[in-house]
Amino acid sequence: MTPFTTRTVTGEQDRAACFQVRKDVFVGEQNVPEEIEYDAYDAEAVHVIAVAADGTALGTGRLLHGPGTEAKTGGDLTAGSLGRLAVTSGARGLGVGAALVRAIEDAGRELGLAAVDLHAQTHALGFYERLGYVAYGPEFPDAGIAHRAMRRTLNG
Repeated sequence: MTPFTTRTVTGEQDRAACFQVRKDVFVGEQNVPEEIEYDAYDAEAVHVIAVAADGTALGTGRLLHGPGTEAKTGGDLTAGSLGRLAVTSGARGLGVGAALVRAIEDAGRELGLAAVDLHAQTHALGFYERLGYVAYGPEFPDAGIAHRAMRRTLNG
């Protein structure tokens, strides 16, 4: 198993690495148009990164919170919105995605959030369910990919 660590992004180098992972996964593999992959939320989001022992970026995700994110959480400002979770093709199956979700939840707890919402690609519902998320509402398209809303209540 490849050892890795997760951390909250603070510097520009980590931020650039996060954006490259997103470009590789969403734009390169899933054909999401690059002009919609990056948005105004990126400036205020808490970004997390998973890195291998040699410093290689393995995955990323972000947490949106506070005013301006109501559309992502059904108007609930006590919930954050997990998004842009991406793991490089070579790092899948190593637990990187689950570690990133837990790091985002930890960031949410530090911000005093009561829950984390997300919009899961339907093929990933089982992954999030195993991490304690519950789907709600109908299926909907985002960037041409079927999604469902999910939520997990944060405790302690």
